[in-house]
Amino acid sequence: MPKPQPQTTVLFVCLGNICRSPLAHGIFQHLVNQNNLANKFQIDSCGTGDWHVGNPPDPRSIQTAALYNIDLTTQRARQFDPSTDIQRYQWIIPMDAANKRDLIKLGTPKPQLHLMRSFDPTLKTPQDIPDPYYGGDHGFEKVYQMLTIACQGLLNDTR
Repeated sequence: MPKPQPQTTVLFVCLGNICRSPLAHGIFQHLVNQNNLANKFQIDSCGTGDWHVGNPPDPRSIQTAALYNIDLTTQRARQFDPSTDIQRYQWIIPMDAANKRDLIKLGTPKPQLHLMRSFDPTLKTPQDIPDPYYGGDHGFEKVYQMLTIACQGLLNDTR
């Protein structure tokens, strides 16, 4: 009997875990499922802050994802836990440079950290995924498009 292949573990991180990281989580899970790779990945998301722990994603994230047949309604916000997450996840993917700095302060080794848009093949240098929280609905669509390109790049890099 062949040995089971170890799973690739991916953790998406933003500030509160209600806008960007749950959307990235949902998009990446959707791509993984479409490629029949669900058994090869363990995927989660979290925030560096604790303001929204236990809450569902922002309704605008849920609505945007639903337009693309991605369901975020079962996700609940949680806070990054350095005592377990650093060991559990090979790929820790912050949405922006501030999230990355916060993760470094929490003890995350730099080799595990990869800015989300570092996987975007259309960019020469990584850029931040902007936080759409204080903007209108159009900001969530823009973030969705950025995340979709970067998630496809991440999937290509982690297969």
